[in-house]
Amino acid sequence: MRAVIASGAGGPDVLSVAELPDPEPGPGEVAISVVATAINRADLLQRQGHYPPPPGSSGIIGLECSGTIDAVGPDVTDWSVGDEVCALLAGGGYATKVVVPAGQVMPVPAGVDLVSAAALPEVACTVWSNVFMIAALRPGENILVHGGAGGIGTFAIQLAAANGSRVLTTGGTPEKLAACADLGADVTINYRDEDFVAVVKEQTDGHGADVILDNMGAKYLGRNVDALATEGRLVIIGMQGGTRGELDISTLLRKRGAVVATSLRARPVADKAAICASVVEHVWPLVADGRVRPIVHGTMPLEEARAAHELMESGDHMGKILLTT
Repeated sequence: MRAVIASGAGGPDVLSVAELPDPEPGPGEVAISVVATAINRADLLQRQGHYPPPPGSSGIIGLECSGTIDAVGPDVTDWSVGDEVCALLAGGGYATKVVVPAGQVMPVPAGVDLVSAAALPEVACTVWSNVFMIAALRPGENILVHGGAGGIGTFAIQLAAANGSRVLTTGGTPEKLAACADLGADVTINYRDEDFVAVVKEQTDGHGADVILDNMGAKYLGRNVDALATEGRLVIIGMQGGTRGELDISTLLRKRGAVVATSLRARPVADKAAICASVVEHVWPLVADGRVRPIVHGTMPLEEARAAHELMESGDHMGKILLTT
């Protein structure tokens, strides 16, 4: 198979394409002939040497893919050779073939082409598990989504709006904020020249955000707690703004708030299988009827992985960047 490999930790220039042996599925696994994969922020961290794959996982970068099942291992009964699927991976996506536990494989939602389906697994599983399974966002509640123009943000806006929640989001340019509004955001906040805490309080008549989905980490920690409603839930899924912050416990206690930090990649296989099954049950129908859709900035061939990483690092994109085989 062809796969993108890294010669060491560093910038996009460490990436190149090489020929490697095909992986073979073991018990409970399937092999997928990959049609497309997607770039995630975690991929950049892995390339830089800051986010190693879980033990036993492929060292090849890539947390999701779409394609056709090429082979099934022992004990797999739900999938057959030739099925068109998308999958949540612990690694290995930047390749023409990947092996994945069968429970992390999902059918391509109706109405979505096979290439675009590669933009769905990571964002759908991240948003559904964090915003709905953990934070229990309810219809009518206010959710603040940081980074609304990114892959996670564009999906979170749509899914929360489809749920009947009121969506506030942050972004860095008028163009990106307008696109977020088109996706269903009720309130857009330019983080470059607006105080998101003040805007959230103003736009919710002092109530605050019932749920905050945060990709910044330390930089926003104090302000996120300030923006929370009473019994609000802050879910941290990224560290773009650093790893160490100061938390005002008295404010959190007064609000009876919750702060949860989660990651998806290192969860046990059974946990990820349960999330994927819940996504297929609850999210795929919304994708099939058009209320939620994958937002794809563009596609590049696998050989242009360097350029794809440079584009993501620049921030000059909206939604997901895909690599095709």
